[in-house]
Amino acid sequence: MYARSSTIVAQTSSIDRGITFLSDELMSDMLAIDGCVGLSLLVDRDTGRCIATSSWENEGAMKASESKVSPLRQRLMGAFGATDISNDEWEVVVMHRDHRAPDGAHARITYLRGDPARADDSIEIFKSLLPTIESYAGFCSASLLLNRSSGMAVSNIIFDSAAAMARTAEQASQVRARAAGQMGSEIVEVAEFELAFAHLRVPELV
Repeated sequence: MYARSSTIVAQTSSIDRGITFLSDELMSDMLAIDGCVGLSLLVDRDTGRCIATSSWENEGAMKASESKVSPLRQRLMGAFGATDISNDEWEVVVMHRDHRAPDGAHARITYLRGDPARADDSIEIFKSLLPTIESYAGFCSASLLLNRSSGMAVSNIIFDSAAAMARTAEQASQVRARAAGQMGSEIVEVAEFELAFAHLRVPELV
């Protein structure tokens, strides 16, 4: 499985309009493209930062979709009142779900930069942390996306609520630092978002 994420900075007053557009129009348009499996959306209502992620059956389908996806991105930007967009492509190397994310779910995202030659080691280290992550109260799911060429990776831990996510902050910080050390990776950023739309439809990959 593969994924493409598009990051925009929306006008905060347009976020709800953008969410409606994504769920009512963009989702069906994306699923009409060969190989597209699903779509998710993370939003930060304070800063306007939003990350829309599409999932794909394989890398070939993701690459071949570019000409059809490009005009849809422009519509997405218009709905959110955004003026710029950045795109990243990933291999989905780990996906584990305890249960479906409810309304009000939140996500903690960690971006890491590591040695591309150690990619497989990093995947196994992340998998070894899943029992600890799964023990967090309010845990919904965990995933790891990887760009094998650049060595960049992003982990996505979903919680039932903002409150559940907040309660894990100290423990998660310790686990994150330990994992980065084992991976030989640099923690580039940790960010928290509302999970506004959750239909990525990636199967269990552990």
